[in-house]
Amino acid sequence: MPIWKWGFLLFVFVSVRCSVTLSVSDPISEQKLDQVSNLPGQNFNVDFAQYSGYVTVNEESGRALFYWLTEAVEDPASKPLVLWLNGGPGCSSIAYGMAEEVGPFHVNKDGKSVYLNPYSWNTVANLLFLDAPVGVGYSYSNTTSDIFTNGDKRTASDSLQFLLNWLERFPQFKGRDFYITGESYAGHYVPQLSQAIVRYNKENTESPINLKGYMVGNALTDDYSDHVGLFQFLWAAGIISDQTYKKSNELCDKESFIHPSRECDQITDIAYEEMGNIDPYSIFTPPCSANGVTKRLFKRKWHKVGHVGQTYDPCTEQHSTIYFNLPEVQNALHVFQSNNTTRRWATCSNAVNLHWKDSPISVLDVHQELISAGLRVWIFSGDTDAVIPVTSTRYSIDALKLPTVSAWRAWYDEGQVGGWTQGYEGLNFVTVRGAGHEVPLHRPKLALVLIKNFLAGTSMASFEQVIESKTSVSEQVSGF
Repeated sequence: MPIWKWGFLLFVFVSVRCSVTLSVSDPISEQKLDQVSNLPGQNFNVDFAQYSGYVTVNEESGRALFYWLTEAVEDPASKPLVLWLNGGPGCSSIAYGMAEEVGPFHVNKDGKSVYLNPYSWNTVANLLFLDAPVGVGYSYSNTTSDIFTNGDKRTASDSLQFLLNWLERFPQFKGRDFYITGESYAGHYVPQLSQAIVRYNKENTESPINLKGYMVGNALTDDYSDHVGLFQFLWAAGIISDQTYKKSNELCDKESFIHPSRECDQITDIAYEEMGNIDPYSIFTPPCSANGVTKRLFKRKWHKVGHVGQTYDPCTEQHSTIYFNLPEVQNALHVFQSNNTTRRWATCSNAVNLHWKDSPISVLDVHQELISAGLRVWIFSGDTDAVIPVTSTRYSIDALKLPTVSAWRAWYDEGQVGGWTQGYEGLNFVTVRGAGHEVPLHRPKLALVLIKNFLAGTSMASFEQVIESKTSVSEQVSGF
């Protein structure tokens, strides 16, 4: 059984036909129509503007992608624009990136209210979330067959068209420093969209998209490396048997993650049966339990946290599912609804995933092209993930055969090791200690440190820098 069956999808998105005509052509007026004044269950004020709605990417078929923009908390006009993408394929960036990782609003246990995330990435950037492709989250198409014909190529093409059209609605972001971030299957989306932008910009000298770089975490990158690293991680962690480890390397070394052979499927099944009832996305945190009974493996168990300081809650995906299906929430976010059809929001679309059309076995060639184009490229990895583990990422980076420019070392935050890092010619690699598949979920503060350094183009703090910083502060204090 491939990772996407036991990981990324259980909820089915039901496609409905719906259409809308926007008669207003003035960008400022269009922005006002998309402005979100207050969310249901938001019992606090915020100092930033936010907008959500749809951008049509194909008029003929009626494909429209849903977005949510939260401007930077302070001086948004001076801050870059950062796009966040979740993967799957078929999972919502609103469900994960916004509601439990890097967004300013996270959902409470009651499923009816939200709280403010103090480690939101909109403290350092204007943050844009996109549900792509159509059929994911709130995004839709008036042509039902579009839901069953998604793939990597059309996702990149539609996402590029989204950006071009969205910038017409938000012209204040034209030419602004722009970065793309994401995780998991966005290991395909992020570099592929970056490639599409770079190629578009070569042919259009007055392009409004000023792409500076991209960063992706626990990313599906190269099927061979990802398989080898996966089973090595499981074996080294003492999770699977010697026999299964040996057999998996024989049967899965040249297999696709999306469409594996029956033999690879079977040995992967065995590996995860041996793993037992733990969460493969974060092997040291508890899995979700319902009514006192732990859910079986291969069920989707994306973890979420409550308020900072609250007891860890691994079941809060259920809370988001309740919240984003509330009519008042959908109205506040300008979600188009049909009076004749009940439309259920889901964290991931089984229909999109099962009918995925094209998925290259590797995007290493895309990374090579973009490194040569001079983009800032960072790859990060939570080191407790058994889905696309740190070993897989290291094998993929090694396959790029890039010269090392800074040796492997620990990096620090507030005097504690935050992870490890190594610099390559054109690429920076960072691990985050104790983080699972969703790094900003389990280590939100360290993830904020990560995005700050990425946007600034500075290396993660070394022990010597920590000492120097403390010494400098001590000297300043003694000087008063």
